[in-house]
Amino acid sequence: MEQAFAQNNELEAAVANLRAVRASLSEARAGRLPTTNANAAGSYGRSSANSGTIPGVTGGEPLDETELYDVGLDVAYEIDLFGRVGSTIRAARADADAQAAALDVVRVSVAAETARAYADACSANAQITVAERSLALQQDTVDLTQRLLEGGAGTGLDTARARSLLASTRATLPTLRAQRDGALYRLSTLTGVTPAEASVAARACVRPPQLSQPIPVGDGAALLARRPDVRQAERSLAAAAARVNVATASLYPSISLGGAIGTTAADAGDLGDDASFNFSVGPLISWSFPNILVARARIAAADARTEAALASFDQTVLAALQETETALTNYANELDRRAALTEARDQAANAARLARLRFDAGADSFLTVLDAQRTEASAASTLAQSDALVTTYQIALFKALAGGWQGEG
Repeated sequence: MEQAFAQNNELEAAVANLRAVRASLSEARAGRLPTTNANAAGSYGRSSANSGTIPGVTGGEPLDETELYDVGLDVAYEIDLFGRVGSTIRAARADADAQAAALDVVRVSVAAETARAYADACSANAQITVAERSLALQQDTVDLTQRLLEGGAGTGLDTARARSLLASTRATLPTLRAQRDGALYRLSTLTGVTPAEASVAARACVRPPQLSQPIPVGDGAALLARRPDVRQAERSLAAAAARVNVATASLYPSISLGGAIGTTAADAGDLGDDASFNFSVGPLISWSFPNILVARARIAAADARTEAALASFDQTVLAALQETETALTNYANELDRRAALTEARDQAANAARLARLRFDAGADSFLTVLDAQRTEASAASTLAQSDALVTTYQIALFKALAGGWQGEG
């Protein structure tokens, strides 16, 4: 799990996306600060005497070549009377929160899928162990029927039946091995390594991991507060609502206070003279009231996006509740099923033992032994599959509850 958190590529991409959104938040916050612009220019040239734009010059006589130097600093600060800058910052902050929640969504998903891949490998190995144990018992039965046949006490039919059961059980092994290898390859991808570097521990695991204590489900309010997808949808809704205010602010004038200071001279050495000094201070009002329909269209679009974000939030909440209830139901019912299957496996094993004893004593036919062994193998395999499902449903429940109870005792 630690390796997945450190090396998973999806997590790296989510972290990078969060950094990008936080940089946008810093950019929005900079709107509270004055903007500055420094400039310096120098030119050398001669204007045309025929241009008719120079007072006192009638044309025909060439003008003198001149130099011009200019250095200045401009400062502007927007007065946020109508909340445009503040709403932009709130929207950017909500975007950053939503992306942080999106990162948590990926973390929960990576944790759950890593646990699932590891558990699937363990479950496949457990089912392989059950199948190999059944194979050993069935091989003993085949050997027995063969000896009885060679000694004249058995029949070819009994031997053929025993070999058929043995082959049927052996046929389950390739599928189980493929399932185990597939789980190992998924685990290697999640932990950022190649399939050849798949976890040795997972390959050797023969029992699915089990819980050491009950899952702290909690109440519905705590669930919704903990799930990152709900937080992401809520913050996306907040961002959309803030952008309505940004669009509304475009209905009103934009007012900036500006100032400029500089010096202009025909000789670089004169830039510091009082006569070359110039400055200006004053407000700048910008208002696009003749084209007010554009602003209203932007407001309508922002309102529609807010309605969409609200619908997405409501759907996310409903999906969270549905996913949690489904996971709880699946988990609880599979626990009951596993308990029943455990009893069935134990009874089948006892029946197989008694059938073998009765057959050895000549009190029952070999067909009864084969049927008992087939039932025992089937019960053991089904129980192993149920163990795998219990672990799968535990992980699904962890994912539905968003995990992370370390701080809750």
